[in-house]
Amino acid sequence: MSDETSTATVPGKPAPWNDPKIRAIFFQAILVFAVVMFGFYLINNTLYNMEQRGISTGFAFLEKEAGFGVTQSLIEYDETYSYGRTFFVGLLNTILVSVLGIFFATILGFVMGVARLSPNWLLARIATAYIEIFRNIPLLLQIFFWYFAVGINLPRPRQSYEAFGETVFLNNRGLFIPRPIAEDGFGLVILALILAIVAAFFMVRWARKRQDATGQPFPSFWASLGLIAGLPLLAFVVAGMPLSWENPELRGFNFQGGLTVLPELFALTLALTVYTGTFIAETVRAGILSVSHGQTEAARALGLRETRMLQLIIIPQAMRVIIPPLTSQYLNLTKNSSLAAAIGYPDLVAVFAGTTLNQTGQAVEIIAMTMGVYLTLSLSISLFMNWYNAKMALRER
Repeated sequence: MSDETSTATVPGKPAPWNDPKIRAIFFQAILVFAVVMFGFYLINNTLYNMEQRGISTGFAFLEKEAGFGVTQSLIEYDETYSYGRTFFVGLLNTILVSVLGIFFATILGFVMGVARLSPNWLLARIATAYIEIFRNIPLLLQIFFWYFAVGINLPRPRQSYEAFGETVFLNNRGLFIPRPIAEDGFGLVILALILAIVAAFFMVRWARKRQDATGQPFPSFWASLGLIAGLPLLAFVVAGMPLSWENPELRGFNFQGGLTVLPELFALTLALTVYTGTFIAETVRAGILSVSHGQTEAARALGLRETRMLQLIIIPQAMRVIIPPLTSQYLNLTKNSSLAAAIGYPDLVAVFAGTTLNQTGQAVEIIAMTMGVYLTLSLSISLFMNWYNAKMALRER
């Protein structure tokens, strides 16, 4: 056998430079190397320019005293705390407005999405008008409207609107409500609430399995609501009602005590809710329309009422279409909360990437931390919604 025959390429196996898998790995490695080198160049160039201008780098500034106040803080804070503390103050305020916006926008969006498909002419037209008006007005303008046209035009503190026996006050400084103060024994109520939530979770799972096996529905929603409300209430009474209230009182030019909802928080949450709710409503409408009409006809033939048909047949199937675009709306709402700086709400951008940056000059570190926060929040929302989407996906039998 000749040397040419012994060294020939194995039949059916291409040469390495013609193998698609090897070429794909090679070009991807080149791309990764180019991206890494470009990033290294940017970092090195930035550090060099900062050194030439005498700008210090590092995170030591986080331990220095901030020296400025914040109008709203969910944790203890005053001017003597560090810049690191301002980061957490702004972070918690951002999370607060994002959670509130997602919660209320989801409720509003689902209600309006279903209402737009209602056979009631007036209800459907109201939902359509809401969607077409508020989704076509820029979000920033809506924030300005709720803050400048509504919030700060409310009466002054001495002419406040009062409710519930002069315990709730509304004025241009905000909404003032009583603050609950837990006393000895309130831990029993918290424990009862946790047990009620766990019991409701297992009850819902049991109800679903029972319905799948027998076809008999169980009022799991009302039973869960009664359990979550009733068990802590019973524990509250048994423990001797260990809860008192601190009512807001007018002292000088403003109210002191109680809980305060700032006009900035009200305007921002309302604008995010109304604006994002329009897109969620259209997403819900598209999901409902994606369900085959034969499903609704079969449900009516079985004698199901409209509400039960929507709850048991349409919405569960529509959720598989609703969840992916719903995730995008949650992400948009979280990122749009950064517009809070336009009206002075003390979120992460205003407190940390604004005041702290102006006082310290540590632009690279502060902007990088702020970007990292929004990236982390967005990825967390995506991971949760992807998990929920996989749970709701159709499975082959």
